[in-house]
Amino acid sequence: MESGKLTPGNMDAKVTYHDPCYLGRHNRVFDEPRNVLDAIGGVEQIEMKRCKERSFCCGAGGARMWMEESLGKRVNLERTDEALGTGADVVSTACPYCLIMLDDAVRARAREDDVKVLDLSQVVEASPQVSAD
Repeated sequence: MESGKLTPGNMDAKVTYHDPCYLGRHNRVFDEPRNVLDAIGGVEQIEMKRCKERSFCCGAGGARMWMEESLGKRVNLERTDEALGTGADVVSTACPYCLIMLDDAVRARAREDDVKVLDLSQVVEASPQVSAD
C-alpha cells in the first residue's frame, strides 16, 4: 500500500481488529494492520478493551482449535464476546487460525448475519475502489 501497488477503496463499516498472538505479542506488530484499516475509506476502527500488548488470545495458537474444553468458558467465545461487545460490523484478524476460531464463535453466538469475520486482506478486497467516472 505504501508503494501504491495496492490501493484500497471504501467500506462503510465498524471494524475491530484482533491481534494474533504471534504477529502481535510475539513479533510486536501492532500498528501496521491498523494502518491498513486506516487507509480504507469509511472504516471506523473500534478497539477491544484487551488489544495490542494486552491482547487476549483466541486460543488457536495454544492448540485450542484441536481441543474440546470442559471447564469454564471457551477461549474463542470469550474473545468473540469482547469483539461483539464493541458493536463492530466486522471482526478482523491476520491469522488463519484466529480467523477460524473467531468465525466459529460468531456462528456459535448466532451472529453470522450481523457480524462478518474477515482476514485483513479480505477487508481490503471487500473495499472496492470508487471510480471517478
